[in-house]
Amino acid sequence: MRKFLAHTITVLAALVLAAGCASTTLQSEWRDPAYTGGPFRKIFVIGLSARDITARRIFEDVMVSKLTAAGVQAVPAWQYIQGEGQAPEGAMSAATDSAGADAVLMARVSAVDKQIQVSPVVVPGPAYGWYGPYAGWYSGWYTLPQVYQYDIVYVETTLFDTKTKRLVWSATSKTVDPASIEQEAPAFADMIIGAMQKAGVLPASKS
Repeated sequence: MRKFLAHTITVLAALVLAAGCASTTLQSEWRDPAYTGGPFRKIFVIGLSARDITARRIFEDVMVSKLTAAGVQAVPAWQYIQGEGQAPEGAMSAATDSAGADAVLMARVSAVDKQIQVSPVVVPGPAYGWYGPYAGWYSGWYTLPQVYQYDIVYVETTLFDTKTKRLVWSATSKTVDPASIEQEAPAFADMIIGAMQKAGVLPASKS
């Protein structure tokens, strides 16, 4: 009984900790007040933060899919730019011209903050008396530390006008305890697209 209670309490504590994680929020946002060009119609999506090609392509594909669902044409950079890291400016300009994009959306990880959270977990101690299988209910209770390590990831997203090469819109977001790019990218894309729609740099949602 004591082992069962201790295991149950530990599992519940872990679930409570996990429930508050893996959330993405917008921390800051900026729009060029001098921009009067209206919503962009075709976006060239670049994931600069990914260190491997697979992760970068997953992010770009998710963002393109979400933009398309929002009624905006979009193309992933991996279809035009090969290899890892940042492409030369000449190659970038040639790629956006070839794609016919009027804006470039870039996302990169600007910082990773590692956190350690210590929470008390109460577990039953040694039993007393001669109560047999019911002794666990009369045992002592002790507090043990539950250590939980997680990352806070900050992402900077920028939108450039391909004609003027000027920054039109930017935002910084925070994701607590990201699980994987496959799981976090859809919610991230929804948040970024919604913010750009409100800023008027993307066509407004029809819903």
